[in-house]
Amino acid sequence: MKKYIIYGIGFLFSAFMYAQEVETTVEKDTTQLQEVILIGQRKLSNYRQEKTLSSVDDYLEKSNKITMIKRGNYAWEPTMNNMTSERLNVTIDGMQIFGACTDKMDPITSYVDVSNLEKVNIGSGQEGTENGHVIGGGIDLQLPQSKYYDFGFKGSADLGYETNGNYRTAGLDLEYSGNKFYINADGIYRKSDNYDAGNNQEVLYSQFEKYNVSVQSGYKLNEKHTIDANLIYDKATDVGYPALPMDVSLAEALITSLTHTYKNDSTLVKSWESKLYYNTITHIMDDSKRPDVPIRMDMPGWSDTYGFYSKVGFKENKHDLLINLNGFYNRSVAEMTMYPNDPNQPAMFMYTWPDIRTLYSGVFAKDAITLSDKSTLTASARFSFHNNTIAEQVGLESLQIFYPDLTDSKNRFLMSISADYKLKTKTYDASFGLGYGERAPSVSEGYGFFLFNSFDNYDYIGNPTLNNEKAMEVNAKANYYKKRFQVGVEASYFYIMDYIIGEIDPNLSAMTIGADGVRVYNALSYASIFDVFINASYDFTDKLSGNATLGYNYGSGSNGENLPLIKPFSYVAEIAYNLTTFNVALQLEGNGNQSRYSSYYGEDNTSAYAVLNLNLGNILYVKNNKMIFKYGVENILDANYSTYADWNNIPRQGRNFYANVSYVF
Repeated sequence: MKKYIIYGIGFLFSAFMYAQEVETTVEKDTTQLQEVILIGQRKLSNYRQEKTLSSVDDYLEKSNKITMIKRGNYAWEPTMNNMTSERLNVTIDGMQIFGACTDKMDPITSYVDVSNLEKVNIGSGQEGTENGHVIGGGIDLQLPQSKYYDFGFKGSADLGYETNGNYRTAGLDLEYSGNKFYINADGIYRKSDNYDAGNNQEVLYSQFEKYNVSVQSGYKLNEKHTIDANLIYDKATDVGYPALPMDVSLAEALITSLTHTYKNDSTLVKSWESKLYYNTITHIMDDSKRPDVPIRMDMPGWSDTYGFYSKVGFKENKHDLLINLNGFYNRSVAEMTMYPNDPNQPAMFMYTWPDIRTLYSGVFAKDAITLSDKSTLTASARFSFHNNTIAEQVGLESLQIFYPDLTDSKNRFLMSISADYKLKTKTYDASFGLGYGERAPSVSEGYGFFLFNSFDNYDYIGNPTLNNEKAMEVNAKANYYKKRFQVGVEASYFYIMDYIIGEIDPNLSAMTIGADGVRVYNALSYASIFDVFINASYDFTDKLSGNATLGYNYGSGSNGENLPLIKPFSYVAEIAYNLTTFNVALQLEGNGNQSRYSSYYGEDNTSAYAVLNLNLGNILYVKNNKMIFKYGVENILDANYSTYADWNNIPRQGRNFYANVSYVF
């Protein structure tokens, strides 16, 4: 296996895609690795994937800066710049939405599917603050725009099957578009049994079942004003988490919004978009299918969010200005009920999130100034008010055991500023950015009550007295182009003050049976995180191309300890061959040995690995319709491996054959 790490050059997929536009042409996906993470708009649809019905998680994991933490075969947690979800802002079309699970078993990305989305905007560091305060970056999962194309009806049907886990997928999309009215409805269904790791080792409790339906409709009031309404319903059941002591019987979300859009190219105000939205999540953890647990537990959680935003775009001379006023109100509550094995003993109940109400309002402004036909200077700022209130008196009294002077409400004021300079010529482009940002502690960090973390085997208690976490950021990027060759480098450095992390309190006793103790969220005086990626690509001919990426990451705290979940040396390499109606690609991806792991925070050494994949695709035209076939094999050599981001070292999938077909009509 190690020889692949030293010598390996592999190959990524370049697929044919259908972009869900009116045009009937099918574009080739010759996207290079670094382009996935550009701060811009990359069209996303279920046709722009190696598999027709690959998940949002699969799509995001192709980015250099994003890695998905896996606790099972479903609902992976995105990290960016080696920072987990507390330091990110993940939104759906600008809407704030918060998971209802204290164990992060329901990241926001798990409540949408590729059929719902048109594109994903990824903003690294302070470039991701348009929708809220961040330290690591922002991910906005964007819904399709209004479609008044007057083409009548069209649609698509998709089927997929994978041998590993007996994984079945099916999708259907129907759309009508007229001059003044359109409506789109889509649905997708996924079901998987337990998957097998390398060497046919079954990974128990890795099954899941999920379906997602959405409806989007719009009406054009006139040439400048439109109204859009969106509804997404997502439900997952029987979800196993092999890396955790509990599974999920239900993860359910309802996401709704109403949007007014104004566009006028002839006035100072070019666009004005205002949205009202509401979403609600129910998440139920249980261990009823686990044998021989020390004590049975039910752990339901709920999250409800009401919000709005109104953003205005101006353009005058050399200035391109955006102002976004937004706000939300969120209610997060989670419970735990423990049932002793002795029926004569009463059940024990407590709030793990004591009904936390969060009120937020803020304003964001960004101005892109055109200095010349080759250079642009962009400056942005966000200022906001943030309030947390403990609505449940029992929860307040529980936290007052540790914080006697705690009151039920706390106000915070947050700010973020950044500036970025870009230069672009025919042979090279470069950018350099600086930023400062702040964030408030998450609900778990501030108010969590005896939350068990199986990663380090400690119970966690929140700390409402924490200061805002603050970060200074420097980033740089450069690309050089010459005929068929391109090479680029991208790097970022974060100096994070009051870095929030759990610290062991030897005076407290664990509540979870078998836990090693209790950690209380506290703040290191500082932490440093650095990452760098080098990309190169070469077009051997018009049909044959190759590219490769190498990455290095580093993270440490003021206490001298390595930070957890820092990606080791990584690489991806590819070669792809494309014809008009056929493509084939071979890919090699892997990580080096995780030598800088953090045993203090529960990590252990993760061995190096390399995985080889083969992808193929065909397209057939049937009169005015088309059929798109995607098929291939993942992990060809059936490697048994785990990555640094696999919770408690659960193994990844072994060899997997797959086939997908799409019929577009």
